[in-house]
Amino acid sequence: MAMPLSGPGLDGTDPAALRKALARAQLRRKWRAFSLTLPLLVFLVFTLLVPIAALLMRAVENPEVASALPATIPVLKKWDRRAAPPAAAYAALVGDLARLPDISDAGALARRLNAEVPGARSMVMGAYRGLPFEGNAEAIKQRLLDADPRWGEAPFWRAIAKNGARWTPDYLLASVDLRRDAMGDVERMPVEQRAFGAILLRTFYISLVVTAICLLLGYPLAWWLANLPPRPANVLMILVLVPFWTSILVRVAAWIVLLQSEGLVNRGLMGLGIIHEPLALLFNRTGVVIAMVHILLPFMILPLYSVMKSVPGTYVRAAVSLGSSPLAAFFRVYVPQTYPGIGAGVLLVFILSIGYYVTPALLGGADDQMLSYYIARYTNVVVNWGMASALGAVLLVATLLLYSVYRRFGKAELSLG
Repeated sequence: MAMPLSGPGLDGTDPAALRKALARAQLRRKWRAFSLTLPLLVFLVFTLLVPIAALLMRAVENPEVASALPATIPVLKKWDRRAAPPAAAYAALVGDLARLPDISDAGALARRLNAEVPGARSMVMGAYRGLPFEGNAEAIKQRLLDADPRWGEAPFWRAIAKNGARWTPDYLLASVDLRRDAMGDVERMPVEQRAFGAILLRTFYISLVVTAICLLLGYPLAWWLANLPPRPANVLMILVLVPFWTSILVRVAAWIVLLQSEGLVNRGLMGLGIIHEPLALLFNRTGVVIAMVHILLPFMILPLYSVMKSVPGTYVRAAVSLGSSPLAAFFRVYVPQTYPGIGAGVLLVFILSIGYYVTPALLGGADDQMLSYYIARYTNVVVNWGMASALGAVLLVATLLLYSVYRRFGKAELSLG
């Protein structure tokens, strides 16, 4: 006789109530697991996601002009941006400067406008120190023109009108060698002002060279470590990990000592008769690449080693026993099985390389600085946080694009496998 699909079971329990109890138990387990990961999630949000969001926001934020000149900007909205603005704009500007709470606010405004129009800093600070101005709008205009004839030129006022909005794409456009003209249209910068495109290409080129050298050096070393007996492999792995226990700054300083004209490297090569005069290994790209390879090589070896340890050696021996040459068996049987390690090592080294700052700054010349150097310069020297954030956003986008390409190729490889 068929069993009923609903109703009490043989032991008198209700299946529906049992399912509800099971669902509640599973929900409690999920919440318990979530509560265990919650501290880590909160830590990541406040230490990673919030700073990234602040970086992206600062890259499009333009508060200096909008906050300092709230009365001037509406007057300039009716201006045609061709000749000098009307006298009302001069009066509004003087009124806004008079309402600034401190000279530091005037300095922030002057620095922002000076980035658009060279010489604007002296104009703004001169007008601020000349306060108060009395009289009608025409008298104020004439007094400003008498103090500095540049007040009658349109470019300065265009810079104010262009930066009147609190949010602007100017920093992001400048980070890719674009800009807005006087009428607000996007155009390419003049050839003599295009810099960041070449710097970005240089950053990728140096990172690519470092990654390729790390792969060429790290692959055979990882293969050797993976095929050694455990005892010597552990000893050599400790030597691979030793650089992690030393400060990057100390290692860079050591390379300065080694690569200088009278350093150990040049003296050794000259002592062996390979060269007859010291090589230029310092303050150029050669020194940057050597030091970066030394620092980043462990990041290539470790992913390769972890993958190679899981590859059975019987596969290559089976291919050789079936008639394949050892070299062909290695490249056609062994190497494809290490593709995940190659991908992880290449991605890790390349992403770390494009964000390097200390090594190129200390070992490289003027033409060897990477994008991170200019981020630090805009942060510490020029004090232009908007531009620094825009360049940081470019690096972030480049990193995410690289990771997406890696994921796409990784999925394609797994599907083919």
